[in-house]
Amino acid sequence: MNALEAMGLGWVVLAGGFSAVALGRLLSQRRRAPGSTRVPVLLLRPVDVPTERELENLSRPIDYEGPLTHVVLSPQRPRLPEDVLWLRSDPGAPNRKVGHLLYALEKLPRDGRVVLVVDADVAVTGELVEGLAAPVAAGAALSTAVPTPVGERALADRAVAGLLRRTHHSFRALHVMSAGARAVCGKALGLSDRAVEELRALEDHIGEDLELSKRLHAKGLEVELCEVPAVVPMASGTWSAALARFTRWMQVLSSHRPGLYPTVPLLFTPTWPLLALSLFTGSMWLSAGVAGLLLVRTLLSWRLSILTTPISPLPPGEGRGEGAGFTSPGPMLWDWLLGEALLLAAFMTSLVRPSRVTWRGRTYALHSGGRMSPELGGGRG
Repeated sequence: MNALEAMGLGWVVLAGGFSAVALGRLLSQRRRAPGSTRVPVLLLRPVDVPTERELENLSRPIDYEGPLTHVVLSPQRPRLPEDVLWLRSDPGAPNRKVGHLLYALEKLPRDGRVVLVVDADVAVTGELVEGLAAPVAAGAALSTAVPTPVGERALADRAVAGLLRRTHHSFRALHVMSAGARAVCGKALGLSDRAVEELRALEDHIGEDLELSKRLHAKGLEVELCEVPAVVPMASGTWSAALARFTRWMQVLSSHRPGLYPTVPLLFTPTWPLLALSLFTGSMWLSAGVAGLLLVRTLLSWRLSILTTPISPLPPGEGRGEGAGFTSPGPMLWDWLLGEALLLAAFMTSLVRPSRVTWRGRTYALHSGGRMSPELGGGRG
């Protein structure tokens, strides 16, 4: 056995063991009923220039049984139904989302209401509101929901959905494997008063969700995972747009958690490099190891598909026929491989990108901890 084969086998064992542990933890989980609550809720939806799909999401009726105040925060008034309020907000902070939220929390009375923050690309339901609000009402510092893209059609869409629903990059998988601060996605959050206070220091951070989780963890405060997924109906996208999005994620990860950054190819995207290595070496042992890795990751994909299937039926035309306990073999077998390919490409691209990001139309230099500063002479990117 030469050194290349030995390296490949070691990599297979490492990645396969990581997947096996994640699979074991996910198999031991059962989907619990979402927490039940009817506490008053202030639902904030920050957005700059909403797309047609986002306008549809903002206009959806929300069947929450408790008192609900639904407020859209944007520079211009979008087309909204009568029961959805609008607050003009045009913050100058580098992180405009945090700027929108802090402005709204300053202007709007909370009066004991639980504050939820949900992006405009999420289709909010009463179950999601209840699932996010209940942990905060029970004393959690922060609640978060798993982003769940649905309605994928193009190859790039399938790669994004495969990555976020059927690989280790699913936030449900990240949650069970987190050591230290929990993995948090900012698409749908429930904020306690302590979380709001920490948020005030993050106006100049990208990846404010990662930093918020880190700061709360340092204070010994709990982050709870909502059992209801945050469903994101997908509009048809391109590979270049998906690559740019996840390249930015990799840059944010490198800034926030530099120790975790090298684990992306080692543990999160090893399948394609190991397939190539097994073909190159022609090693039967390595090929057998890669076959085992494919099997355990396909089982992981299957388990994640079950755990992230929306509880309520999807709106017409926004799903791919996935039921509560069964996922058709095609997406299960192949989409996770597309997702790994997308994340690997994003990681490789981030290696050669300078430490700056173009975000919401502006270019910023990226510093340690996700801090941003406008580039000199920069502006629109």
